[in-house]
Amino acid sequence: MSDESSLQSPDKRRLGIVAVILKNPEKAYSDFNKLLHEFSGIIVGRMGLPYKERSVSVVSLIVDGTNEEIGAMTGKIGQLPDVSVKAVLTRS
Repeated sequence: MSDESSLQSPDKRRLGIVAVILKNPEKAYSDFNKLLHEFSGIIVGRMGLPYKERSVSVVSLIVDGTNEEIGAMTGKIGQLPDVSVKAVLTRS
């Protein structure tokens, strides 16, 4: 996926933030990390923090890709059990 992403013209790419909450981190991390590796070509940065008081982990991803690439990634993340995902993308 990284080769395809780098070939897209800048006007078709969007910069954004994807917020992910893992409600059962111990169970979800393995599959979640596999998905992130699959979409590593559009992920610019990642920050994850355990929120022990709520027994969840919160992950933010900075992404740079097309609507289709980002939508494919968030769609697959959203299908994981006990995982919530939301994306905010720029217009340009």
